[in-house]
Amino acid sequence: MIDALPPLRDVIRTHDLRAKKSFGQNFLLDLNLTARIARAAGDLSAADVLEVGPGPGGLTRGLLATGARRVLAIEKDPRCLPALAEIAAACPGRLQVIEGDALQVDPLAHLTLPIKVVANLPYNVGTELLIRWMTPRDWPPFWQSLTLMFQREVADRIVARPGSKAYGRLALMVQWRAEARIVLHLPPEAFTPPPKVSSAVVHITRLEAPRYPADAATLERLVAAGFNQRRKMLRASLRGQHPDIERLLQGVGIPPTARAEEIDLERWCRLARAVVHGLEG
Repeated sequence: MIDALPPLRDVIRTHDLRAKKSFGQNFLLDLNLTARIARAAGDLSAADVLEVGPGPGGLTRGLLATGARRVLAIEKDPRCLPALAEIAAACPGRLQVIEGDALQVDPLAHLTLPIKVVANLPYNVGTELLIRWMTPRDWPPFWQSLTLMFQREVADRIVARPGSKAYGRLALMVQWRAEARIVLHLPPEAFTPPPKVSSAVVHITRLEAPRYPADAATLERLVAAGFNQRRKMLRASLRGQHPDIERLLQGVGIPPTARAEEIDLERWCRLARAVVHGLEG
């Protein structure tokens, strides 16, 4: 039984699990908070769950206690494996732990659809993992939803709207194919050791198809060019993307003197279609 497991502080002391910077670790020990994160993922009783970087298993306990059908926990730090094994023993058949790098593990080899991803992501790989999950070769992806802890700054970038300082490539990449909202804010003191920044949990629900039609590679190339020089007008920052870029911008309703952060997702997609197909697209 999960309730019979010792407090996380005792687990950390027993297994000498001091957080390591090299693993991007900041442990969340308050089981009330880990339960709130698990609940933010919605009904887990009919889903398998992928968890990345479980550490001593605080969120893992929350996922199992909330009723997750099965949990696959991928942990890079071998010191954490004995603590996770204790949780697995308390929940026979419901927790599988893999020692390894989440960037290298294929979750479909271990989980059954539908799959939800819930994780207090290590800060050093969080954005990279999100980008991978949002840009698979085929859409829709293997996951139904992502409920992920990020630094507050990254969370703000994911949900940002046009015209804001946080609005950029990450917002467009996520919002093109999914709904995203911040569901929980956490101060530094919620973690051990406390990080220097606040954190937030973002819940991302996939769309079955992108919000607007566009070629993914073209859209990413245009957005990257626009935001890499975000102080420049688009007619300058996108000059290398098409020989007649100023006419295409005007044709899709984008003033050539506008800057990247002023343009909403729909018009970026319109521009991507125009670059590929001409203004008829």
